[in-house]
Amino acid sequence: MKATGRGVACRERGSRGQSYIFNALTLSEKSLIASIREQARPGKKIVAGIGDDCAVLRIPAGHEALVTTDFSLEGMHFRREWHAPEVVGHRCLTRGLSDIAAMGGAPIAAFLSLALPRSLTRSWVERFLKGLLGLADSFGLTLAGGDTAESPNGVLVDIVVVGSVPRGKAIRRSGAKPGDRIYVSGGLGASAATLELLRLGKKLRAADYLQHFRPMPRVEVGRGLQEKGLASAMIDISDGLSTDLHHICSESEVGAEIRTAAIPLARIGKARRQVEMKFALHGGEDYELLFTAPRNKTVPKQIAGVATTEIGRITRRKHVVLIDEKGVRDLPAQGWQHFQRSE
Repeated sequence: MKATGRGVACRERGSRGQSYIFNALTLSEKSLIASIREQARPGKKIVAGIGDDCAVLRIPAGHEALVTTDFSLEGMHFRREWHAPEVVGHRCLTRGLSDIAAMGGAPIAAFLSLALPRSLTRSWVERFLKGLLGLADSFGLTLAGGDTAESPNGVLVDIVVVGSVPRGKAIRRSGAKPGDRIYVSGGLGASAATLELLRLGKKLRAADYLQHFRPMPRVEVGRGLQEKGLASAMIDISDGLSTDLHHICSESEVGAEIRTAAIPLARIGKARRQVEMKFALHGGEDYELLFTAPRNKTVPKQIAGVATTEIGRITRRKHVVLIDEKGVRDLPAQGWQHFQRSE
């Protein structure tokens, strides 16, 4: 299938007439698209979805469109021996929904592009879609199109999510001002701490580590902050608190200081043990929200049932520092960065 702008077109054959995929799947590209179309529920804001060259989306009056795209690559963002197909589907859509949440927006439609190896089983694809569409349904989101292809190696997933926000009201990274307070939603470090256990060969029960295996994008938290005009700047914590805080400071041309004692550490496992501070500071894929608010704004302790915690403040001096029992020290961006070279 193919989706750009208005919707999705089904292609049976490649440029030389060959069926694109799947020998092991015993499923042609046309059959795969038909299966996805059957499972994807139509939405009120979708004028035309899967079946045309483009999707036609209805943006609410007085709103602006939000568009985000995210890769999920086997070996980089997930491993099939660690992550069940449903988990991969859930997590790849979470990435896009979290970006919409970080702008204070409401999701409208998703577009899914899949590149799959010939050796992949049909069951894997069906379970992947179950995970993705299950999360989509919980947010009233419609899968309105995408594309399919054969991958020479692992699974490659690209998710595009379209949302909307009232005109001129999107919460950007560039709005933080000196004196603003810094907040985070939820607890931090769960995903990175879980990943460390997986790397060590631990066998984990997914239900005990949901923050990693089934993270929940904070869409309602983001919308609550936007509707009440509380946040001056915001970003989702996908690359790690240290790195994402640097993103806000760079875009806003400010500095920041945060207190280690105030950072809410996540709890993981059946025993609900607290994660180490290093995971909360630098671990990615928490998909919580990091936001700033003016001093004269009162941020509730909870928004949409999710805890919010003040962890520091924005400063004029363009440095990011950490305050702990040892004093004040620089906090470099040590979260995830693609193409980063080890020194």
